[in-house]
Amino acid sequence: MKKVCIIFGCAVSLASCTPVKEYQKGKINDAEMTLSPRLSERNELNFQAYREAATGVNGGKTGGGCGCN
Repeated sequence: MKKVCIIFGCAVSLASCTPVKEYQKGKINDAEMTLSPRLSERNELNFQAYREAATGVNGGKTGGGCGCN
């Protein structure tokens, strides 16, 4: 039984290795395929904006924390 499971697992893993055709590679660069920022990264950017006391930390409006944008 163990031998059958190993053979089946190898067959399934090898079947998933197929070459990607040229016309299918164009979908990789679509905006839908980009990963969204992780929760920890978003929280860190939010924390950095408050820590620096400026709204322009992450490429937003420039200016200091005094409200004089």
